[in-house]
Amino acid sequence: MKAAIDFGEMDAILTKYGHKANNIIPILQDTQAKYRYLPREAFSYLSERLGISTARIYSVATFYENFSLEPKGKYVIKICDGTACHVRKSIPILERLRKELALSESKVTTDDLLFTVETVSCLGACGLAPVLTVNDKVYPAMTPDKASELLAKLKEAN
Repeated sequence: MKAAIDFGEMDAILTKYGHKANNIIPILQDTQAKYRYLPREAFSYLSERLGISTARIYSVATFYENFSLEPKGKYVIKICDGTACHVRKSIPILERLRKELALSESKVTTDDLLFTVETVSCLGACGLAPVLTVNDKVYPAMTPDKASELLAKLKEAN
């Protein structure tokens, strides 16, 4: 399920940044914040409004790892797999979450768009390892059981 583009809101984003092509990164960030991903329909609209090619916009969107061309869940769970977290068993946490959410390495978002599970190289919280974040809130000293409990609480909140 993908969101329909609200061109009025796209115009508001463009107005915020003065319709300047050199503001393409913050424009894409705001667009992604609105839709939780970058809808492909937005590229041609931004291209027309900013006077730059869709290929250039696409190249910016695909260059930065922070941009996503696929819809993400309401809750984005990032599991750190840096050295400290990996040594303290982050992979069993990842495996538990994937199993409970019926996700895999290639399928990272649930069909209901409630959860996205990703691994990251380092969250910079090595002293709290193993760690995961849910929408940038840090959860330290995780275990597979704690991750299951957290998942249950998030499901219950919806």
